[in-house]
Amino acid sequence: MPTPGFRPSHVVPPDGMPAWESPDPTRPTVSLDPLLPVQLTERRGDWGHVLCANGWSAWVDGRLLVAVPQDPPTADGSLEAAGDPLALLSGVETVLARYRAAAQELAAGGLDGAAFRQRTEGLRIGVVVDGEDMWLYDAERDRWLYGDGTRVTTYAAEGEPRPPGQGAGHAPTRVVAPDGDG
Repeated sequence: MPTPGFRPSHVVPPDGMPAWESPDPTRPTVSLDPLLPVQLTERRGDWGHVLCANGWSAWVDGRLLVAVPQDPPTADGSLEAAGDPLALLSGVETVLARYRAAAQELAAGGLDGAAFRQRTEGLRIGVVVDGEDMWLYDAERDRWLYGDGTRVTTYAAEGEPRPPGQGAGHAPTRVVAPDGDG
């Protein structure tokens, strides 16, 4: 049962992470599950004190936590309007269908690992839907969009905005600590 008012600020990295009852590596407790939502409540150097939804808390290597978006863009108009997300949502469906087909073929033994990697190379999508709020990755322009059901705006972009058709062509996104370390 989640603690009332709990709102995660971070998630545990995809491989999980060790946790300690105090910021002392000689006093381990248990490992935190991969992608567990946590709320960072305090920092002491590289240590981070986290609160879990069930009220349990622990100390972790705060540099490894993955920050999650908290607040949508403000309505001050400072962000670029992004238009209609329907084309991007259709693209997400297409990429997901291609990935699903390749994964099914891999599971059925019709592809080996190398063929699966080749078939999925370059596929890149990202969507987070939380009630009326939506964050949608536009791989063509290498930016995240935010939509609230009435409008869509650019939320975050890597570098200068690019016109359609001039996608990033880069390696997969890497996790960077929110304080710039990593």
